Amino acid sequence: MIIGLDMGGTHVDAVIIDNGEITSSTKKPIHKTDLFQSIWTALQDILPNDRSKIKQINLSTTISTNAIVEKNTSPVAMFIQSGPGLPHHFLACGDENIFLSGYIDHRGQTIKDLDLDEIKNSINHLKHKQMSACGVVTKFSTRNPNHEIDIQNQLQTEFTHITMGHTLSGKLNFPRRVNTTYLNAAVYDTFQSFSQSIKQAMQREGLENIPLYVLKADGGTMNIAGAEKMPVETILSGPAASLMGMNAMLGTKKDAILMDIGGTTTDIFFLAEGVPLFEPLGIQINEYKTLIRSVYSQSIGMGGDSYISEKDGKLMIGPERLGPAMAFNGKHPTPTDAMVVLGHLNQGNKNKAYQGMQTLGKRFNLNAEEMAGKVLHSMAKMIKDKVNELLNTINRQPVYTIQALLDDHKIEPQLIHIIGGPAKVLAPLLKKEFELPCHYPEKYDVANAVGAALSRTTAKISLLADTAQQTLSVPELGIYKKISRNYTLDHAREEALELLVEHGKKIGATEENIETEIIEESSFNMVRGFSTDGCNIRIEAQIKPGLINKIGGLDQYA
Repeated sequence: MIIGLDMGGTHVDAVIIDNGEITSSTKKPIHKTDLFQSIWTALQDILPNDRSKIKQINLSTTISTNAIVEKNTSPVAMFIQSGPGLPHHFLACGDENIFLSGYIDHRGQTIKDLDLDEIKNSINHLKHKQMSACGVVTKFSTRNPNHEIDIQNQLQTEFTHITMGHTLSGKLNFPRRVNTTYLNAAVYDTFQSFSQSIKQAMQREGLENIPLYVLKADGGTMNIAGAEKMPVETILSGPAASLMGMNAMLGTKKDAILMDIGGTTTDIFFLAEGVPLFEPLGIQINEYKTLIRSVYSQSIGMGGDSYISEKDGKLMIGPERLGPAMAFNGKHPTPTDAMVVLGHLNQGNKNKAYQGMQTLGKRFNLNAEEMAGKVLHSMAKMIKDKVNELLNTINRQPVYTIQALLDDHKIEPQLIHIIGGPAKVLAPLLKKEFELPCHYPEKYDVANAVGAALSRTTAKISLLADTAQQTLSVPELGIYKKISRNYTLDHAREEALELLVEHGKKIGATEENIETEIIEESSFNMVRGFSTDGCNIRIEAQIKPGLINKIGGLDQYA
């Protein structure tokens, strides 16, 4: 028995899945002033009497994403050793940015030592700033982390939390590693508070021995201890839950458009021959380009509770949400009100919904029912326009999927999968706009929680070997060691996969759910003078994102 929880923009969804079947589900409104209590209320609604049957709880949370988007993060001091070649303003992202001298080159050799006096002077400068979090990033720390570690040692009595860049990713993109380090430090306190509240409540309810997992942006899970160390990995876990829920309930091997239409936003995804598209470098959130592995998704400010207005004779839906629908005691008309007026939704106060559509309709010389129809048709058309815009962008560049690069593949959608509260109402309208079959699952309103529940634990590592210098590193695991000059690409493949399996078990993956693969590999001869002087070997390996099992139940508009 697995419990899945998804915290969205307007509701918390919760499900219990037992032997591949949804045995209980609920949807509860979110109270912005008490996010934890919102989750706990939903959880209590579905907890079975015999709690010994609960195997694990998987949680998808917007806590880190919201903190960044709403700019409600902790102040961070960034200590950056950039070396030659990059201007400081290009890397500055912290509330305070301290640029240090010293340099380690691309092969991990120290070219110029750290100046410890610079660090001491910086500490004195920051004394009055009252900052508790900091990030430490040096340019080639994935090859040699010694300078990052030395800087941390100087700072550890001054800050309650320090994020070192080499612990987050083995990729070599330095500006993205700087941003990723900053964000991890910035959301650290927010996530810790959230995590501690969850664990205390679980202890109060006698659930402290049940494993708790958090969904990551790549569609996999990590245990709560891992999420506490790297909360940046939980950014965009909500969209990941949407994708995994649709794949669990509506599988296909065709090119497809996937949508999760919620109360606040619509998240859009694409499949290439049934495989999710993937961000090749990492996600971007606000202005920050990161190294966080993620499924490709785009969010637009349009949902069931979006604010509807008129501007210069044109109907506007979103991007703001100014509270609930009028049918649920809100002050402004929304698409939910349109659904209530047309009888698609038999909840709330129909008179108030009617009043909202009637007032709005006067601006367009329409009665309440006509206005409601115009709202829903306009919403479907706006979604189609955005999807077409995204497709045009995607089809102008290489298509990266979660498994491989598809050369020269153009996404040509053959069907639509849709979930979320308005899914059943909007499916026929989207079918008409796109002229494509539009499917939704039986439990379309809690599909995100299903996705969270059924997602497998994932992990990725980067192995870097330099046989000339006889060094090997796996930054994500903190492994830096000596190797033989006879170390080969075959040795690297074997060692990477063995380390990955061992790491996967430590973060909660079970033997039957570990499926490993090499996603990138290279071996370049190092030349000195006129002869070969060793090899530079790089391996990226992952435990593949995927589902524990799938759920049946499909409705279709043919």
